[in-house]
Amino acid sequence: MKSIQNFLRILLGSLMVLAGIGHLSFQREEFLAQVPLWLSNDPAIMDFVVLSSGIIEICLGLAMVFLVKHKIKVGIVLAIFYVLIFPGNISQYTHEINAFGLDTDRKRLIRLFFQPVLILWALWSTEALKHIINKIKG
Repeated sequence: MKSIQNFLRILLGSLMVLAGIGHLSFQREEFLAQVPLWLSNDPAIMDFVVLSSGIIEICLGLAMVFLVKHKIKVGIVLAIFYVLIFPGNISQYTHEINAFGLDTDRKRLIRLFFQPVLILWALWSTEALKHIINKIKG
């Protein structure tokens, strides 16, 4: 089980680094579609949000891969990050914004259900979920 968790932790970290690089370069326009419209419609602010979240994603991805001694904390922080960016996915759905091949309401709606999967992936692969459950049990 641990080897699967480690593999999935490293995979998620690698995907985060790739997504972060995408924010800074080849997918920058696509990620602009996920900046919530209620946050700002100023192109400079929206671009800042995309660039800064890309840097955060790269840092979290690298932390997932390399900070093994702190993996529980990193998993919790990544899960919180996924919660914080979820309004962008909701905005993309509610404002019918096409990006990343999400060009129908159905596709954008289905995308919303993947955010909890990412949250659980971050928590489970870092053993943070087990840690949280044990804390709750006392």
